Formats: sequence, structure tokens, C-alpha cells
Amino acid sequence: MNKKKIINDPVYGFINIPSALVFDLISHPYFQRLRYIKQLGMTHLVYPGALHTRFHHALGAMHLMSLAIEVLKGKGHDISKEEEEAATIAILLHDIGHGPFSHALEHSLVNGIKHEDISMLIMEKLNAAFGGRLSPAIEIFKGNCKKRFLHQLISGQLDLDRMDYLNRDSFFTGVSEGVISFDRIIKMFNVVDDDLVIEEKGVYSIENFLIARRLMYWQVYLHKTVISGEQLLVKILERAKELSARGETLFATPALQHFLQNDVREEAFFSADLHLEKFLKLDDQDIFASVKVWVDHPDQILSKLCEMLTKRILYKIEITNDAQDEARVQLLKENIAATLNITVAESRYFVFTDVIRNRAYNAGNSNINILLKNNTLIDIVKASDLSNLESLDKTVKKHILCYPRII
Repeated sequence: MNKKKIINDPVYGFINIPSALVFDLISHPYFQRLRYIKQLGMTHLVYPGALHTRFHHALGAMHLMSLAIEVLKGKGHDISKEEEEAATIAILLHDIGHGPFSHALEHSLVNGIKHEDISMLIMEKLNAAFGGRLSPAIEIFKGNCKKRFLHQLISGQLDLDRMDYLNRDSFFTGVSEGVISFDRIIKMFNVVDDDLVIEEKGVYSIENFLIARRLMYWQVYLHKTVISGEQLLVKILERAKELSARGETLFATPALQHFLQNDVREEAFFSADLHLEKFLKLDDQDIFASVKVWVDHPDQILSKLCEMLTKRILYKIEITNDAQDEARVQLLKENIAATLNITVAESRYFVFTDVIRNRAYNAGNSNINILLKNNTLIDIVKASDLSNLESLDKTVKKHILCYPRII
């Protein structure tokens, strides 16, 4: 069987599957599951076109890796065929640990576990299934390889993960502020002392990349309606788990039922294969099928929350620089408790506060270094003549208040 296939991608055109091993990994059920997990969670509630998946994103990041390696090899940097395949596999599988609705439910189904840690666990499972052939990719993914730039292409301030999701998310949402010159940035890649750097000619493209990332966070990822939809989904799962903990059996697929009935925390998740097996059978369809059925559940709180989501009657959300007035929050809770005939304690499902953060560039974590024509290196913030670029290194923190529109 010919395993060197071509995939037609709407963002980049034709994408090549470079090897039989990569083809087999893409064909594996663990990876195919990503077809059914939306890249942007609830963002389609604001931007109807944002229905692309983690599967799309993984293939796109893989394609950008092939372009980056081709550029670096063309500039005389030694990258063997084995290293090239390992880096390709590492970027292909970097998001394989995402659960349903991507980041929206990251801490709802399994408590306190990052998707990167689950990705690592799945990669190790795949490595065992493929006779250890993924070991070099795992070393690159962990950052244990001698050539640091290979890891930086996967996880860093200018990695191919970010480059694809900015490009792809702006394409599918129609938000032009996220468009970046990915091809020019990749052509400006170079390596100095095993670290990834950008040649001086690429400064303006990097400036655009960082500003685009900031704008995409406020305009797409942290859009108030997106936050409202994601918070609503989180509250639905929270209520479903509370009812299950009381001994009620809710409609759910076997995989989702497992996580409703078991409070799976980090130590338990990594010590028992059963939890991962169930997790790998979960996707967006498990969650939304249950939500549609729970609309008719006798529990008024669960029913109301699910009705709000299915009918897109989302929370009203206020975003402020300062913390919300506690007296006002308490009054809103009392009002919703009276309106829905629930206790004030139960009103936490309808009235609550939280914090959101945005940081476009973390200079203390894998700097973006510019290679000047005199062969010296300088951080992008110092190399740029944009006065506002330094502000992107600061974490912007905002407070949110959610409550139903009926009060």
C-alpha cells in the first residue's frame, strides 16, 4: 500500500505525509479521534465558521515543520532523516491529549491535569504499540534532545504550533487581525548555538506575529461571548458530576459516564490504564449528545443550564479591570435564587466571578532572539522600534462576572 499520501488543506493547499510511520500514526484511532474535537471549543457561537478541528491543526503544524526543516537544512544545519521524522512526529502528536471542546473542559473531566501531560502519556502508549519507534520524537517533545532548536520548533515563543493556530484560526473565524506572514517567518529561521533565532530581515514579521497573537486573544479566544459559552459548558459538567456523586445515574456514553461517576485526579489518572482508555473514547459528540438529553432532566439546575446552551441563551458577562463588588455579586445570587426557586448556595451555577489573563510574549521563557547582520543576538523587544512591543511581555489580568440575562 502506498502510504505517501497528499492531503488537501484549505489553509496551505497540498500537505504531504512524509513517511509510512507518520501515515500509520495519522491512521491510528488515537489520532483519528481529533477529527471530532473542535479546535476552538465554543468559539463557533460567535464566529460560525470556527468549526475546524484538532485534526486539521495537527496536520497543519506538521506541514509547517517540514517547511522549517527544509529551510534550516538549506542554511547548512545538519538534521538527519531520523531527526526530521522525529520532529515531524513530535509536532503531529503535540495536541493528541486534548479532551472534548479542547481548552473549555480541560480541568472539568479530569482534575488538575494539563493536556500536554496527557499527550505525553498517549505518545508513550503509541511508542509501545509501534515497537519503540517514537522514542526520538518523545525526547524532542520533552526537550531532552541535543539540538534544542528542534524542541523550540514545537514548544517556544515562536513555535509552529502557535504559527499554525494563529493562521488557521484567523482563516476559519474570518478575523483578519490574526493573519501572519508564516512563510516569511519560517524563511527567516536560523540556528545559533543550537537555539532557534530569527534573521534581522524578519523583525517586522515577528512584530506582526506578536501583535496578531495579542489581538486574536482578545478578539477570539477571550471574546466575552466565547468565555460565556465555555463557562456555561463547565457549569453543566460540574452540575452533572455533583448529581452523579449523589448517586444519580445520568444519561451519558460509557466513556463520559466513567468521568461523571469518578473524581479522577492526577495521581489516579496516571496510575490506572482504565482512565486513559476511557478518556481516549471521549470527544465533543459525547458531551453535546448528553447536553441535549439533559435539557429534559428533572433536576431544574441541570435542565436550565443545558437549555441555555442549546438555545444559545448565554450568560451576560461583564469584563472589568478591577474585582467585582462582592455585595453586588451576593445580591445577584439572591435574585436568581428567588427567580428560579433554588438555594443561594445553588445560585453559584448561575452567578459567579473568575479571572482571565493574556500575555502575548514571555521574554523570560525561550526568548525570540534576532540575529543581527554583525552576528550578535538581541531580544525582539530591544530589536524592535515599536514602543508598545515591550508591553506585550506583561500579563494583562481582567475580572469577569457572569449572570443570567433574566435578572
